[in-house]
Amino acid sequence: MNDSFETLKKNIITYFKGVRTEWGKITWPEKHQVVVETFFVVAIVFIFTVFIYVVDIIFNALLSKF
Repeated sequence: MNDSFETLKKNIITYFKGVRTEWGKITWPEKHQVVVETFFVVAIVFIFTVFIYVVDIIFNALLSKF
């Protein structure tokens, strides 16, 4: 049982060393890029929300006549 515990401990340590190595390879975006892309996402979501709302109003108006 002690050997399996030591093997598990060694595997976990090796795993986290690999995670630390890969973490250093990450290229993080600049703050300006994050702000601009977030603005575009919010704007696009807003535009689609308004579009779906308008289409819903049109369909409700058309279907209420029948």
